[in-house]
Amino acid sequence: MSLDHSLAKKITRDALISLCLYALPVFALIFYYAFTGERPWENPVKDYAQVSAPAFLKFLEPVFRNLKSWGLIAIALGLGVLEFVAGLYDNKWTPTERKIDIVCFLVPKLLLPSITGFFSLKLLPLVLPDAANTFSWVPFWGGFFVIAVADDLTQYWYHRLHHQLPFLWRFHRTHHSAPYMGMAMNSRQNFIYTVFFSQIYLTATLVYLGLGYQALFVTVLKSLITLSAHSSIPWDKPFYKYRILHPVAWVLERLISTPATHHAHHADTADDGVGYYKGNFGNMFFLWDVIFKTGIITRQYPTSYGIKFYKEEEWYAQFLWPIFKSKKEGSELSANGPEVGDDPALIDETKLKPELATAKLTTA
Repeated sequence: MSLDHSLAKKITRDALISLCLYALPVFALIFYYAFTGERPWENPVKDYAQVSAPAFLKFLEPVFRNLKSWGLIAIALGLGVLEFVAGLYDNKWTPTERKIDIVCFLVPKLLLPSITGFFSLKLLPLVLPDAANTFSWVPFWGGFFVIAVADDLTQYWYHRLHHQLPFLWRFHRTHHSAPYMGMAMNSRQNFIYTVFFSQIYLTATLVYLGLGYQALFVTVLKSLITLSAHSSIPWDKPFYKYRILHPVAWVLERLISTPATHHAHHADTADDGVGYYKGNFGNMFFLWDVIFKTGIITRQYPTSYGIKFYKEEEWYAQFLWPIFKSKKEGSELSANGPEVGDDPALIDETKLKPELATAKLTTA
């Protein structure tokens, strides 16, 4: 399946805008030091970022370190138990789904540290031998925004391209196959998709260059936001229900991913005016979807999730495609399966309206 010309043009335009967004925190730092006349890079202080961090963050640092090491896993498991007890999976957690969710949750936590550790401890010193802690002089908030933008904007593109480039879709499909939403969706990914998470290596590189203290806070904050956005607990509903909170909701839903906006991304249809599997790609920041006009906000929740042509493929195929393929005939993950699953209704529409063909590239 070839890439639609208008979509290719939009991707190119948005990529150029992204280069400006990546550079924005850096230019802000340059402007700040040009204005103040300070030159901290000439006489760098050890742990300069920590010295320049607000007092309340220094106080919270042990909490964030514990959250990063084991706390986020505990929170995720706690949310999972709460969702299960509350019956929020609606009896859709079949043995196959259970295996996929558990394997995707556990295996990366066992294997990824070795992969990222090799990258950080062996490969980076080999490629950039004299660059360690080069930017340790960067103040806390400057480094925080550099990391936040670099990490999350890169993941936005990684995510978006896996929807919009047909040959990448099957690596991301597992994240959308479940007919439910919940804590487990946060880690439910094909392992190859996870290993090549581009922002992991970008963030590791920035840590190596001296921005590790800031990365601690960004990583934990982002993990909490993405976990809560995937959860089936609709914590954002009170912001929509009470008029006094509407201004807060307006800012919140445009700034970060909320359950309503991200659940829409996991819907199995757009027919209800709520589901929007063709957009809402933001992970921590929904702001990227606002800037690139790839998002919609309805303040409502979809009635169903997953993908219409889901064949409940074997757990090993969903976790390790293309190493292991599905035995389900016609599946995207089977040996001779389609690159992007066909929705008969959509095919009929695109015959009548060719401009709708782009929708097929963003199947889930």
